Amino acid sequence: MEVVVPQEIIERKILLLRGKKVMLDRDLAVLYGVETKTLNRAVKRNIERFPDDFMFQLTKEEFENLRFHFGTSSWGGQRYLPYAFTENGVAMLSSVLNSKGAIQVNIQIMRTFTKLREFILTHKELQKKIEDMEKKYDHQFKIVFDAIKQLLAPQETNKKKIGFRREHEG
Repeated sequence: MEVVVPQEIIERKILLLRGKKVMLDRDLAVLYGVETKTLNRAVKRNIERFPDDFMFQLTKEEFENLRFHFGTSSWGGQRYLPYAFTENGVAMLSSVLNSKGAIQVNIQIMRTFTKLREFILTHKELQKKIEDMEKKYDHQFKIVFDAIKQLLAPQETNKKKIGFRREHEG
């Protein structure tokens, strides 16, 4: 039995928190077809597999910000701060949730993370090309601006002024 979750759905569930791409426990639970508390219990039973760079609990501020971002007044009466799983944490979940369905979903999630990483890498290459072009054009425009400044600068002349001078004037 192969469980198929559209990649677009997985992509929408990946968030950027603390500079890391993560998925929340409740979103992962839905994808795996288990309750959030079941997923978290399995993780807590195997907590040594989930160091801080694999999983972390959101702060109250982060949670409030997410709720504000998604426009929800509550998340179903959730009484605890959600856990966020990094790509490595999601990979580790496959060893904690052993069902065939969970394994298939996990494979799809890992493929999505890989695709996003490739997209970001491509995006960085494009960004570098644009920055290189900006440097190139900035240099060309500097020459133009320097030439314009030179044309606009008042020219010093040694010509004598025409008209009457008082004795105390130079």
